[in-house]
Amino acid sequence: MASKQIAAHREGAEIYHGAALCKQKTHELLDKFHLPKGLMPLNNLVEVGYNQTTGFIWLKQQKTSKYWFKSLGASSYGSEITAFIEDRRMRKLAGVKSKEMMIWITLSDVFVDDTNSNKITFATPMGLSKSFPVTVFEDEPEEMK
Repeated sequence: MASKQIAAHREGAEIYHGAALCKQKTHELLDKFHLPKGLMPLNNLVEVGYNQTTGFIWLKQQKTSKYWFKSLGASSYGSEITAFIEDRRMRKLAGVKSKEMMIWITLSDVFVDDTNSNKITFATPMGLSKSFPVTVFEDEPEEMK
């Protein structure tokens, strides 16, 4: 499914390759849209794309990776991550999961509250959500093996 979405938004998109450049461009995009840079701590990216017209972004990495955030817990990032990005928000997010009580929960939306920019909220496709301080993403998480 993600590959089909990527193909549909590839035309006219800015596309970058190589781990270092992809990480840099990911941080620049997150910063541009007022999202914490630590939200996507991926080190093994092979491609990052951004279609400015549609707001669609994608991140491809060699394999699924898992990270441990001290104040948040475990997060899993699939080999293809897609979303529509806008100011303070990523919607229709695919490829990212968070572990809650031994269960991996799929995340679908991430947003920084307009009224309180110190909070970031994660929502699931089922409508459940949870908020955390933005500072959770200031420290580099530990990659899990």
